Amino acid sequence: MTDKPEPQPEEAAITPETAPEPTPEERIAALEAEVATLKDKWLRAEAEMQNLRARTAREVQEARAYATQKFARDVVEAAENLRRGIEALPGKQANEPEVLTKIRDGIEGVERSFLGILERNGVKSENPTGKPFDPEMHQAMAEQPAPEGTLSGTVTACWTPAWTLNGRLLKPAMVVVAK
Repeated sequence: MTDKPEPQPEEAAITPETAPEPTPEERIAALEAEVATLKDKWLRAEAEMQNLRARTAREVQEARAYATQKFARDVVEAAENLRRGIEALPGKQANEPEVLTKIRDGIEGVERSFLGILERNGVKSENPTGKPFDPEMHQAMAEQPAPEGTLSGTVTACWTPAWTLNGRLLKPAMVVVAK
C-alpha cells in the first residue's frame, strides 16, 4: 500500500458574504484612516491650487509690467536721438536770432514732455557719471587714466544713459571708466 495523503476537506473560500463582520471599533478605525487619507489629499490639492494661483498672479503681473519692453526699447532710441538733436544745435548766444531760441526751447520742451511720459509708464534713465562702474547696468566703451581725486572703476563720462523699465534693464549706459 502506498502512503497517499488523505484528501483534506476543502477550506471554505472567504467571500464578502462569508467574511466575518468587523466590530464597530474596527469599522470606526477604518473610517478614521480613510478620513485622514482623504483629508491629506484634500490639503495637498488645496496647497497646490494656492501655489498655482500665486504663480499665475505673479506671471500676469510680470506680463503686464514687461509686455511693452520691446516697444519701450525702441522709444528709448527716439529719446536718445532727440537728445542728440538738441546737442547738435549751436549753444545759446546773446545775439542769436529769436527764431533759433524758440526752436531750441520748443525742442527742449518736447524732450521734457517725452521723458515725463516715459517715466509715468515705468521707463527711467540714469546718468551714472561719478558713480562706480556696474557691469549689470553699464557697458564700458573706453578706459582713461583716473583724473585727480577719482577712484579707479568710477564712471568718468557717459555717452548714453542706462534705461530701465520697471526696474529691469532695457539698455545699458555706454560709459568711459577710470583706470
